[in-house]
Amino acid sequence: MGGKYRVTGAAYPRMSRKRSPRRIVFAVLGSVLALALLGYGALQLIDVFQGDSPKRNTAAGAKDCPTKAADTAAKRGPEAAAAATPKPAVVLPKPADITVNVYNATPRAGLAKAVGDELRKRGFNVGNVGNAPADFDKKVPGTGILLGSPTTDKAAYSVLGTQLAGTTQQTDARETAEIDLILGDAFKDLSTKEDADKALALLANPVPAPAAKC
Repeated sequence: MGGKYRVTGAAYPRMSRKRSPRRIVFAVLGSVLALALLGYGALQLIDVFQGDSPKRNTAAGAKDCPTKAADTAAKRGPEAAAAATPKPAVVLPKPADITVNVYNATPRAGLAKAVGDELRKRGFNVGNVGNAPADFDKKVPGTGILLGSPTTDKAAYSVLGTQLAGTTQQTDARETAEIDLILGDAFKDLSTKEDADKALALLANPVPAPAAKC
């Protein structure tokens, strides 16, 4: 070019495009995302090498908890160690091994026979059936009394007690193993067969106490 628009000197003006705002925003977002990914990856690597994540610690603690409980119980003594050991199922006498005398201490006629017949159907060995002795006749306000010898197996009382709720236990001077079931004024009916069977199952396999927190 010549004349008035002649270019002189060794420097030439450079023409450059203006940077788009969108490109700047995308560049900034890309940098932030890359830094976030790098930080997350670094945290994962630290967790792998240190090996003490909360989940891993929780799992390890859960596995060690029973062992710690047993060790603690052992240090406290034989009784505590025995309590920490899972208990086997309780061996209960069978209904057929329990002799029951059914006596009616209420004004309701035929009650002892009806209850005796039902207990016999449920497998119990039913002995005497009739009215209650004078010491108890019309003098039992509750559901009933289980009366037996001091030497009678306590489990026999428990097994018979599953057949009706609310009974009390008493002993007398007898030397035989049979148990008297003396029906009182509050007696309505025996527990259903289903409920009695559930109570027997729970009696044989009691629910263990909640485990100690670690």
